[in-house]
Amino acid sequence: MGERQRKVHGIMVCLPFQGHLNPFVSLALKLASKGFAITFVHLEFLYRKLRDAHHANETDVDFFSGARELGLDIRFTTMADCFPLEFDRDANFPEYWETMARDFPALADEFVGNVVSSEPDMIHFLVTDTIHNWPAAVARKYNLVNVSLWTQPALVYCLAYHWDLLEQNGHFPCKDDVEEEIKYVPGVESINTKDLMHYLKESQFGSVPTRMMRLVFEQAKTADFVLQNTVEELEPQTLSALHKYLPNYAIGPLNFSKNLPTNTVTKSLWSESDCTDWLESKPPASVLYVSFGSFLHTNKQVLEELAYGLVLSEVDFVWVIRRGILGHGETSLLPTGFQDAVRERGLILAWCDQIKVLSNPAVGGFLTHCGWNSTLESMWSGVPMICYPFEHDQPCNRKLVVDDWENGVNLCEDYGSLDREQVAHKIKSFMNEGVSGKNAGRVRQVMQNAVEIDGSSERNFDRFVKDLEAKIHAQN
Repeated sequence: MGERQRKVHGIMVCLPFQGHLNPFVSLALKLASKGFAITFVHLEFLYRKLRDAHHANETDVDFFSGARELGLDIRFTTMADCFPLEFDRDANFPEYWETMARDFPALADEFVGNVVSSEPDMIHFLVTDTIHNWPAAVARKYNLVNVSLWTQPALVYCLAYHWDLLEQNGHFPCKDDVEEEIKYVPGVESINTKDLMHYLKESQFGSVPTRMMRLVFEQAKTADFVLQNTVEELEPQTLSALHKYLPNYAIGPLNFSKNLPTNTVTKSLWSESDCTDWLESKPPASVLYVSFGSFLHTNKQVLEELAYGLVLSEVDFVWVIRRGILGHGETSLLPTGFQDAVRERGLILAWCDQIKVLSNPAVGGFLTHCGWNSTLESMWSGVPMICYPFEHDQPCNRKLVVDDWENGVNLCEDYGSLDREQVAHKIKSFMNEGVSGKNAGRVRQVMQNAVEIDGSSERNFDRFVKDLEAKIHAQN
C-alpha cells in the first residue's frame, strides 16, 4: 500500500475540564468529517463523572456514536491519569497538577506508543490541548505531526508566547498593586498590567500554574500547527502577528461549527436543570443570567454581596450556583432568607444548558466570570455581559469584551471585593437602561458569518486541513 493511500489517524487528548472538552469534541467531529480517522481520548475519572452525572451506562456517554452511524471513523476511549478514580482532584488541585506535570507525560507516551504500534497501516498525528506539557516530546519520539488547540483567545496566547519579552521589560513577575500600560508585545496594541493572566503576577510567582504555564509555552513553540478557538475578524492584529512565528489558524467558535453530525449525547459534567418554562413566563430581554462557570471557586463574601445586590436590583434572574463553588465542605451558600426575598423573580439552579438559556429571548444580560467558552456563547447568542473576572485568562477576556468590542460592562472597577449597593446599581442600569451591549448584534453577526461555508473560520479550517495533509505526507 502506498504512503498516500494509508489512512491518516488523529490521536486527540484534551484537558479534563468542561471548557476544554466542548471545543475538543467539535474539533474531533470536524476532522472526522474531512475524512480523518480519529481516536478521542478521555481520562477515566472524567468519563466516570460524566456517566454518573447522567445516570448512564457506557454506551450512553459515547460522544460519537451518532457520527459513526453516519460512517465517520471516530473512536472514543479512555486512559488513566496519575491517581485512583476516587481521588478528589478538585479538592486537591495543586497536588493533582503538580503530579500530572511530573508523571502524566510517561503515561501519555506509553498510551500514544501503544496506539501507533497497534495501527501500523495508518499514518498518525497528534492533536492536544496547548496546556499539556508532554506533546512536543511524544511527537518527536514517534515522528508525529503535532497539532495544538488553544481554547482561549489569541490575546492570551500571544502574551504567554512572549513571556520572555515580558520578563525582559520587568513585567514578569508583574507587581500586583501597580498598573502600567504594556505596548511592546507584537500584536497587542496596549494592555494594562491589571488585565494580565494571574500566573504572570508576583503573588503567583513559584506557584504550580505559573511553573506549568512557563513550561507549556516553552514547548508550545515547537508545535507544527496551532488552532485558535477565536474569530479572525475579532482579533485580526494579534493573529496576524502570531502568524509570523508559527502556523496559526483561527477556526472558532468551534462549539457552533456547522454541518457537523448532531451530537445527542450531553458533554455536561453535571446533571442539568431545564428552566425553559420559567423563562418563557418572563418578558423579552428582562432576565439576567448569572454563572461563574464550571471550574473556579469564589468566596462567601462575593456570593453574599451578589445575592443582596440581586435583591436590591429588583431584576428577574437565573443564577447557576454549582456544587463546590466555595470549595469542599461548605454547604451554606446563600444568605438566610434570600430565596424568600426574591420569590418569583429569581431562580437558583445547580447547573443548566447554558447555550439554551442564553439563546432564550427572555435573557437580556449575562453576569459572567468571563471564561472563554462562556464569552463565546454569550456573544454568539447576542447577549451583552456584566464582567466579573477571577483569574487565568479571564481578565484578558474582560478587556476584549468591555474595552475592545464594547459588548459589556465591568461589574466593579477593580477585581476586589463586591459592594451590594454598587452591584444593584450596575445590574439595574444594565438591564433597564441598556447601558451596554450596543455592539452585541454586530459581534454576533461577525461570529455567525465566520462559520458559514465561505466564512473566515471555515476557510481557515480548510487551509489547515490542506497544510496538515501536506505536512503529514512530507514527514512520512
